[in-house]
Amino acid sequence: MKNRITLLAAISLGLIATPALADHHGHHGNMLHKCLKAASKLKEGYYAKVEYLSLTDKGGKAYEIEIKDPDGVEWEVMCSLHHAEVMELEREVASASDPLFSRRMKVDEKTASETALAIYPGKLVHTEYEIEPDGTPSYEFDIWSRPGVTFKIEVSAETGAITEYNVEAWDIGREEED
Repeated sequence: MKNRITLLAAISLGLIATPALADHHGHHGNMLHKCLKAASKLKEGYYAKVEYLSLTDKGGKAYEIEIKDPDGVEWEVMCSLHHAEVMELEREVASASDPLFSRRMKVDEKTASETALAIYPGKLVHTEYEIEPDGTPSYEFDIWSRPGVTFKIEVSAETGAITEYNVEAWDIGREEED
């Protein structure tokens, strides 16, 4: 709760002053507040991170809100900036060996990352293991390309196909590490 209040207060009061956040006062700030509220209705817990994304495969902009629930489970809520509506809810697991991930995994992490890097070259800086709403496991790779350009690429662990690709404009918070 403390992280949630601190993040909301810092954004609302403009205490986080960066060029990336400059356009998130007014309408955008209101949409962020609505997205945080919508995410809280789906999952109780604290906000670990908020990312502002350009949805290159769907068009538009979105916030990806990471919530850690009281049981320690991490969730990602994708919320449309245009309507402040939840677009997707994914569960994160700690590794590819988690039973929720491994039972349907047919493509290993190395092969999946090579697929992502072949199309989106750069430095692989972070990997997440996600369970999609339909139960499909996927890898989410953060690939740093150049200053201001970090690609977020999802690759299905069942098929090896790229299922989602976005560009992260900014983030607040930090990745949870075990």
